[in-house]
Amino acid sequence: MVNAVTSAQVRAPMRTRTADRAATDRTPAARTPAEPGPGNGWPSPGGQSRRRVAPSAMALLESARSGLADAEDETSPAGRYVAAHLAALRAAAAVVAVRGEPSSGSRRRRPRSVWELLPQVEPALSEWAAFFAAGASKRAAAEAGLSRAATAREADDLLRDAEIFLSIVETALGVPGQSPLPLRTAG
Repeated sequence: MVNAVTSAQVRAPMRTRTADRAATDRTPAARTPAEPGPGNGWPSPGGQSRRRVAPSAMALLESARSGLADAEDETSPAGRYVAAHLAALRAAAAVVAVRGEPSSGSRRRRPRSVWELLPQVEPALSEWAAFFAAGASKRAAAEAGLSRAATAREADDLLRDAEIFLSIVETALGVPGQSPLPLRTAG
């Protein structure tokens, strides 16, 4: 089963994005006394400011983090490659969910890959989008059961790259990150 995230799946959070922006874009003087606290634009106890992120985007980030842990536990290179790639896909979907899908002039559109949308909503992640889009066919081959679709080295490299990508996404979204997972050496 393919667990691809399409633009239709990340469209729903856009309904509340305007309200979320309005709450975080106001100046501190315009905020009500009930608003201060971590996670809503005010400084956290550690002194870092966090942005408010929609629950659906947070769920995607948590799923991505869990997917990386699953990839680490996977014994087959193909399974590790698939899990790492899907984790990166979910992290990218979180960015698209928060930043909003770019609009086009036509009412009816074909579903678009998150890797196509990511450079439009967050240009700083364009190279990452191209990198992971290039690995989508290898992931599909691994999902189809081709055991030689990915070598142990490719799977380990992709796992490291997906971890780095998730950390960059968490930073871009103002979400506190986690320390990188310890990785086994290819062997």
